[in-house]
Amino acid sequence: MKPTTSELIAFFSQYVTQNRAVRIQEAAQRRTRYITIALEDVYQSLNAGAIVRSCESMGIQDMHCIMYGNQFVVKKDIDQGASKWLTLHEYRNISPEVQTPTATCINTLKKNGYKIVGTSPHAVMTLSEVPIDQKLALLFGTELMGLTNESMEHADYLVKIPMYGFSESFNVSVSVALCLYDFTTRLRASTIEWQLSKQEQEELVLSWLRQSIDRIELLEEEFYKRNPSYSRE
Repeated sequence: MKPTTSELIAFFSQYVTQNRAVRIQEAAQRRTRYITIALEDVYQSLNAGAIVRSCESMGIQDMHCIMYGNQFVVKKDIDQGASKWLTLHEYRNISPEVQTPTATCINTLKKNGYKIVGTSPHAVMTLSEVPIDQKLALLFGTELMGLTNESMEHADYLVKIPMYGFSESFNVSVSVALCLYDFTTRLRASTIEWQLSKQEQEELVLSWLRQSIDRIELLEEEFYKRNPSYSRE
């Protein structure tokens, strides 16, 4: 018999400060998978770190990273450790003759009920015009070229961020932050059930507790010694 998630949470919570335990619980309650983001070949580490930090700060749990020739590398001094609190999904250019990473990512998101929102400075639709009555995956392109034609062709919505100067587009990390602020603000003010399920919240809390405790393996051994009726299998 395996221990329940709540039993493991109760055990590990003894080994973090009360303030830390409360913050972990509160953060899990504010997390959402109703909105997610997908990045198509973003490669500059400064942008990657800033994007990760924005996602974590705004309560986004999942990030989807599409990689062709570039690697999504996060600089720890930029994201300030935010990446360890997120769930990163990677799509690599392994067998392009079968399906591109972009197609794999978009198809996966659509199968999970997401509408795809592509960002382009040449779009007509604005952020506020995108309905939030279905789950949304915000898709952003590489620093130099933006989204590929494939991404834009498969997007359910193409939107632009209003600009009032001479520049044609925002930096990708700024675009992510602006879009997330708009959509999460509207979402949290709505009556939509955007929070994670209780089970998802508990799984996150347990995962975060594990990451917060040094030498967690020794504590796990101690738990099973105290509870010999439980097994790891």
